[in-house]
Amino acid sequence: MNATERGIREQFPFWDRLSMEGVKADPSVVHAVVGCGTSVHIADSIAATLCEQGVMARAVPGNEWTCRRTSYVPASVSPRVVALSRSGESTETVAAARASRAAGLPVTAFTCAPGSTLCGEADELVESDTHPEEDIVMTASASLMLLMGLRYAGVDAGPETTARARALLDTADPHLASLIRGRGHFVFLGGGALYGVAREGALKLQEMSLSQTEAHHPLEYRHGPVSLIDERSFVTILYHPDTIEEEARLADELIGKGAVVLGIGGPGTVTLPVDGPASVRPLVCLPVLQLLGEYVARDKGLDTLKPRHLTKVVTIG
Repeated sequence: MNATERGIREQFPFWDRLSMEGVKADPSVVHAVVGCGTSVHIADSIAATLCEQGVMARAVPGNEWTCRRTSYVPASVSPRVVALSRSGESTETVAAARASRAAGLPVTAFTCAPGSTLCGEADELVESDTHPEEDIVMTASASLMLLMGLRYAGVDAGPETTARARALLDTADPHLASLIRGRGHFVFLGGGALYGVAREGALKLQEMSLSQTEAHHPLEYRHGPVSLIDERSFVTILYHPDTIEEEARLADELIGKGAVVLGIGGPGTVTLPVDGPASVRPLVCLPVLQLLGEYVARDKGLDTLKPRHLTKVVTIG
């Protein structure tokens, strides 16, 4: 077991140690949730969850927010900015926070690096330690920032949620190595707050294993992208309880075209049951997608501690 896998399997105690007393979204204020890379995918799930909880929100990539804020939120609106960065040093995210405060917009920062530059650009701060062996590939820290966002939105994500995520990972583990065998095209599907996690699953597997990946809303996949499905395809469906029947029909269709389908919360070639409220499902599912990336990399003989062309902190000189 390498350090990446240990970070995935040993992340759960960090969830239970996270403290956010007194930090919660104001439902009367529009929110812009900002990040880069993994963090903007996590921001997507957080923004969707905020909306589900009655808080208007939108996820925006860091540089887009700095350069084109009014393309995402009208100039007449003064949002609170929630900035996500594991390291607290990502150039675009720090710049977005700094520009926001210069414009008179309050900033809440989520980070796993106490004392980082982003902390100094925040009016409100949520910080957490992450797994000490986490290196370039974001695993535990991604989950922690998603947990911060769920709690910020008012979702009850405590020890029961941690237990559900751990149980799902244990249930999925024996199936993953055999399911991926012979597969080289990986698709992740999820709706609502699960869409951001589907995007993160695709990114994680891509950077860990140098594989062809894509992510879509479930039924959108039928509008063109399904043309790529064949016997090399592996599809992960993150089922939403509200749309399980239509997503199950899609799973049958994809299996019929040759794909292997991992059904998380619904039918598939392998079906993994998920319990608990829909609001915590993005967090519960995320560790399974992280472990999937590690297994695909291992199957291809790649070291996830040395992903090609990537660094732990992305900065622009």
